[in-house]
Amino acid sequence: METTTALFYVFSAILLFAAFRVITARSTVHAALFLVLAFFNAACVWMLLKAEFLAISLVLVYVGAVMVLFLFVVMMLDFNTDALRQGFWKHFPLAGIIGLVIAVEMAVVLLGGFDVAEAPAPTSEQVELGNSKLLGIEMYTNYLYPLQIAAVILLVGIVSAIALTMRKRKDSRYVDPSRQVKVKKADRLRIVSMQPEVQRAVAPADNQTPTGGQA
Repeated sequence: METTTALFYVFSAILLFAAFRVITARSTVHAALFLVLAFFNAACVWMLLKAEFLAISLVLVYVGAVMVLFLFVVMMLDFNTDALRQGFWKHFPLAGIIGLVIAVEMAVVLLGGFDVAEAPAPTSEQVELGNSKLLGIEMYTNYLYPLQIAAVILLVGIVSAIALTMRKRKDSRYVDPSRQVKVKKADRLRIVSMQPEVQRAVAPADNQTPTGGQA
C-alpha cells in the first residue's frame, strides 16, 4: 500500500468518526470542536487530491471564521441543550436510514465524476497556470450563471436571517437610533438651584449633667 493511500484511509476514518461525534456529543462545545476536526481532515483529503486551493479555503473560511464564530456564540450563550436532545436515540434509526439514502443518491449522481481514466491530460499551459487560476477561469466562464444563482440564494438567506432576527418581540429590547439622535442635554440633565441649609448646634438642657459627672 502506498503512503498516499494509507494517509487517505487514516484521514477518512478520522473524518467519519468526527462527523459521527458531531451529532452524538452531549456537549454543544464538544460537537463544535469535533466539527473543526472534521473540517481539518477534509482539508487533508483535499490536499491528497492536489486541490490546494479548496483545502486552504476550507480551513480559512470554515475553521478560521465560521466555526470559531459559532464556537464563541455557543460558549457565550451557554444554553441548555438537554431539552433539545430529548428523543434523539428514538429517532436515530429513521434519521440514519434517511441519511444513508441521501448518501447513496449522491454517490450515484457523483460516481461518474470520479472516472479519471477519460479525463484529458493537462497541457503545459495549464500546468504553468496552476489549479487555483484554472478553477477561477472555469467558474467565471463555464459556470458563471450557476455561480450567480448561488450568490442570489446566499443573499436571500442573509436577508431572511436579518428579517427573522430584527422582528419585534416582547422579550427583546430595541433602541431607536433616531430618538437617541434627537435627545438634548436638557432632556437628560436638569440643574436645580437650592438654598444652603445651616445646621444649628443643639445646646444641652440645664437639668442634664454630662455623663460621669456629679450633680
